[in-house]
Amino acid sequence: MDVSEPASISSGIAERYAMAVFDLAKEGKELDKLEANLDDLSAALASSPELTDLIHSPVYSRDAQANAISAVSAKMGLTKTMQNVLALMASKRRLFVLPQMITRLRDLIAEEKGEVTADVASAVKLTAAQSKELAKTLKAKVGKDVKINATVDESLIGGLVVKVGSKMIDTSIRSKLNSLQNAMKEVG
Repeated sequence: MDVSEPASISSGIAERYAMAVFDLAKEGKELDKLEANLDDLSAALASSPELTDLIHSPVYSRDAQANAISAVSAKMGLTKTMQNVLALMASKRRLFVLPQMITRLRDLIAEEKGEVTADVASAVKLTAAQSKELAKTLKAKVGKDVKINATVDESLIGGLVVKVGSKMIDTSIRSKLNSLQNAMKEVG
């Protein structure tokens, strides 16, 4: 049995919905509103285990999912396009691909704006000034506007791990200690 198949099916479903939403938002000149909607949806999914359960659990009927997601999206003030797509996804039992669709939509919007996203892990939370300076430095290297997606990983001890596309820069103390440990193993 090929376990990668369900993941590729899910990503294909998410891709189709994302492209449809993106095209409609672009046509209606609502990309900025769509981007704000994506931030709101991501925050809601991250902070609400009930919402996450709703989109993933097969226990809820189509009607229950559709009613719940319609109420949530209206309360959040999502655009009509996004509300309609979420209702359609619920009626087709496709809400489980919502996180993947959000990720793909962000990629499409960034591509449209000429931006790239840098995933940055640091030992402590970056200040606004540090994020701005890092974005400026990365823009000089990459040649595009850079949006910082910052996370905190205390196991790094210090320094940063920056991923932009397929490139990764690891300046963390953890990686330096690991390198030193490996060098000492070779000597001894």
